[in-house]
Amino acid sequence: MSNTPMAASPLTRAVLEIDEYAAGLGWNQPARLFALVDTARLRAQEPGLAAQLGLDGEQETAGFTPIEQDEVPADKPLDEFLGTIAWPDPVVGCALTVERLMLPPSAEASVPKGLGEAELAQWVAKHPGRQEVRMTVAVLRDGARESALRLREKDSPTPTEVLTGSDLVPGLAEALAATFAE
Repeated sequence: MSNTPMAASPLTRAVLEIDEYAAGLGWNQPARLFALVDTARLRAQEPGLAAQLGLDGEQETAGFTPIEQDEVPADKPLDEFLGTIAWPDPVVGCALTVERLMLPPSAEASVPKGLGEAELAQWVAKHPGRQEVRMTVAVLRDGARESALRLREKDSPTPTEVLTGSDLVPGLAEALAATFAE
């Protein structure tokens, strides 16, 4: 968490930590899924694992430790994959980081009608106003949400170039929240 602001909420800090990790891997990466566990509980119940993760010396009591999960399958639609996930009780939240192309709102009127999903993706990829963005979205079992967006063109190691907010990617947040539905 070298660049993560300490004044941020624990969930915001977790999202920024994941964003910083993903930024360190560079662009053109696959989607990555993380379980979020309560750091204090992890230290108390799994001191060996906490030590492996470098958490044994930390004094912070409120916070979440992201634990990267197995690879997200690239050959399956993300919503279908998320629909197959169920988390055990110790997991208090989850997060996903994914790269996408975005268009400015002004481009919406120029989208050709009747395009299939693959055709639309090709059209967006060729649009001059497209932006590459990395989205990191996290949700907790209690419904709390947080997101971070990083534009490739403004990529920087400092978190000042990362936009955060609880409702930046509502569809993805809903899909992640559904992984906790009973």
